[in-house]
Amino acid sequence: MALKPGELVFAAPKRGKKAPQHISDVAAKDRKKFAEDLGLPGFRAKQVALHYFEHLNNDPDTWSDIPVDLRGTLKDLLLPELLTPVRSLECDRGRTRKDLWKMHDGVLVESVIMRYSDRATVCISSQAGCGMNCPFCATGQSGLTRNLTAGEITEQVVMAARALDSGEIPGGTMRLSNVVFMGMGEPLANYNAVIQSIRNITAPHPEGLAIGARSVTLSTVGLVPAIMKLIDEDIPVTLAVSLHAPDDELRDTLVPINTRWKVSEVLEAADAYSNKTGRRYSIEYALIRDINDQAWRADLLGRLLKNRNAHVNLIPLNPTPGSKWTASRQEDEDTFVRLLEAYGVAVTVRDTRGRDIDGACGQLAASEISITGAPAE
Repeated sequence: MALKPGELVFAAPKRGKKAPQHISDVAAKDRKKFAEDLGLPGFRAKQVALHYFEHLNNDPDTWSDIPVDLRGTLKDLLLPELLTPVRSLECDRGRTRKDLWKMHDGVLVESVIMRYSDRATVCISSQAGCGMNCPFCATGQSGLTRNLTAGEITEQVVMAARALDSGEIPGGTMRLSNVVFMGMGEPLANYNAVIQSIRNITAPHPEGLAIGARSVTLSTVGLVPAIMKLIDEDIPVTLAVSLHAPDDELRDTLVPINTRWKVSEVLEAADAYSNKTGRRYSIEYALIRDINDQAWRADLLGRLLKNRNAHVNLIPLNPTPGSKWTASRQEDEDTFVRLLEAYGVAVTVRDTRGRDIDGACGQLAASEISITGAPAE
């Protein structure tokens, strides 16, 4: 279900040159008409979708099922260039790679590929910057530049899938198995484009990338009306709620949208999502030294989540340069885990991959801007 204009009101993103329309901006059922409106035979849309989504191939010179004189036209009209690589940083012997991309208007976004022994995950951005203004977050410090299109979001996933499939990431060829919307931006503040990109990711070949909905994680700071709409989409992705504090007094500061929807309302919406989909949801909790890592807050969080279908991901904070926020002491982290487990709450301390490659969302883009100047409008 699409959001109606004005239903959710946030800081308006800056408007610049409109992104070129891409086949992945269009719902699968409408792609035939999309091609016809561009003066192309409708069946060509399905051919191009097959190359793009199933074969991860955007090189028209290799499209042997399409006449040579038509390939360039199809590429230009249906698969225009959306992302240009700016630079990449690697760690974990190349198994973790952070990519910085420039879009048609010079705006910068980031994505991260993380390869494990049994799976490969890409963390993608849904906005350039973020308007949620969380003070400990590198992206939040930059503010919101603009929403990404469904094509720009989907292209991050396709680029990652192609890198893994071609063996660019050390360890041999591998299929992309997981997608997490935990990069730059608040996904549910860019609702319609994010939903279209999720359909692109989860639809079977040749309409999409055929990655199971259960392997897609959608993170949100807790936009309650959008969570309730997500219930009706019938796409059982994993919902991850960035809570970061169990009490409204602190969360009003750490996650300012909490002044609009309180902790109890956010958890009730997450419960409703879980009840409809049967999926356990995640509570994302960045542990910040002497801010939200006290034992009494762990106790309060445990009491809130006891008997809920929730799992806590504790995130050792990846501090940004010059920030007063830093990661918790090990002993405080251990106590936090122990107290949650005492309430029967499942808890995991998240892998801290990427710390040495500007791992926090927004750091790489911020460092590039500081070197080259602000991106073009």
